[in-house]
Amino acid sequence: MQTHSTTFAQRLALLQQDAIKATLPDIKHGVERETLRVNPNGGLAQTPHAKSLGSALTHDFITTDFSESLLEFITPPETSADLTIAQLQDVHKYTLSKIGQEMLWPMSMPCFITSEDEIPLAQYGTSNIGKMKTLYRQGLKNRYGSMMQAISGVHFNFSLPDSFWQEWIPKCIGEVANKDTISAAYFALIRNYRRFCWLLPYLYGASPALCSSFIKNKATTLPFNTLGKGTYYLPYATSLRMSDLGYTNSAQSGLAVCYNDVSTYINSLRCAINKPSATYEKFDSKKDGQYQQLNANVLQIENELYSPIRPKQPTKRLEKPTDALDARGVNYVEVRVLDVNPFSDIGIERNQFFFLDVFLVYCAISPSDFMQTEQYQETEKNLKAVVKEGRDPQLRLLNKGEPTSIPQWAESLFSEMKEVAILLDNVNNTTDYTQAVALEWDKVLHPELTPSAKILDMLLSNSQDNSELGLKFANSYKASLLAKEYQTLSETELREQATLSLSKQQEIEASDTESFDDFLVNYFSSDQKVLAEC
Repeated sequence: MQTHSTTFAQRLALLQQDAIKATLPDIKHGVERETLRVNPNGGLAQTPHAKSLGSALTHDFITTDFSESLLEFITPPETSADLTIAQLQDVHKYTLSKIGQEMLWPMSMPCFITSEDEIPLAQYGTSNIGKMKTLYRQGLKNRYGSMMQAISGVHFNFSLPDSFWQEWIPKCIGEVANKDTISAAYFALIRNYRRFCWLLPYLYGASPALCSSFIKNKATTLPFNTLGKGTYYLPYATSLRMSDLGYTNSAQSGLAVCYNDVSTYINSLRCAINKPSATYEKFDSKKDGQYQQLNANVLQIENELYSPIRPKQPTKRLEKPTDALDARGVNYVEVRVLDVNPFSDIGIERNQFFFLDVFLVYCAISPSDFMQTEQYQETEKNLKAVVKEGRDPQLRLLNKGEPTSIPQWAESLFSEMKEVAILLDNVNNTTDYTQAVALEWDKVLHPELTPSAKILDMLLSNSQDNSELGLKFANSYKASLLAKEYQTLSETELREQATLSLSKQQEIEASDTESFDDFLVNYFSSDQKVLAEC
């Protein structure tokens, strides 16, 4: 594709044009925050999802992830970071008011869990779609174990407005802005994100330590140090959540998922979903009359692909994510590398919104060549290195094959991101963006300011266990959140939402007309032709 603007300086000048920069205040973001329910002693709650919270299948704001004990709070796309923060605080407050003595775990790595059998699978009712969601989780348990699935994260959803693309694409690349060219522009963003996303676990990683129960009976070559009664840590780690111990899938390492354009991405993902796996074949027969997974393929469904970022398009009922992308193109991206921020009662701080906006706009406007396999592998190596030893001053990443220190590479990134921040400040009449960039730059200059370093310092200076610190945070945040006033979502509104969601679930259950066996056959029937094309 021939581009009209081929350098960052040219593209920045384009971004500064009045018609383009006027669209930037309409950038939207939403948050998905995961958190375990825990007992007052820090153990995993064994109670089912509270009925007073509504239906996990149909609630707009409150659902569950892998486990009944793993809550997920979802906010809609908004232009205002402060509005999203207020929504999150309201949902947290309401939830805490409905779960009795239980608390919300403030860290990514799980609390003390005696065995994987203590992690109950999420339940979504008796409808076919509800049973399918639980069966998918049964498959995850069989394939990877439940402990990995008890890890929590924060997902940051980001979209540039259509008005931006209508101005940007014709002027930048000389093409009409439509579904295909907008998707291509989002994939250019994604490729740059893959190149630079090592920076995010460095800045926001907050899981340098974990409870020994997490790696019980697991083989690991990581050179852990120990402290307290049972805490393992790596001295320079930033995000063990993102390491090979955490939320990754080594069985997917051979997948050739392509990020060069939406069609190759969809095709490579569909092939993975339809490729039989000899490893997972053993779970394909029923056990005590019950299915053990959705299918025996490398991926049961698209959501099983572990990736630091995903292109997304909202799905219709029973629509597959790849079908939604195929039909309507990319609508937003989901950033998936963020640890739960233990220094925030809602798992994410205000400053992160503004920095992530700068970072993602920078990824969107910077030149972004297609990635070959070796370049993709370089991004993977860099990410893995930073999550395990990101604060090691001797660490060198590979920048187009050249060994480069984090401060050296970050300096060039920040010098350009600062220009984006100045522009975003200007159009939003604020200083939040440049302040955010300055705050994160301080972490590059002073690694001891990173969340991972601060957590580790608290543990080591007090000879304190990770779980003990987490419990301290959890108690404090429960008290502070319950003391807050509702800001955007009243208690009445949230109670009505819970009641409405339960009614919606009942309607879905009453509308089912086919058996679960037939439902699964029909759901996956459209995939049969894909395998022949792979």
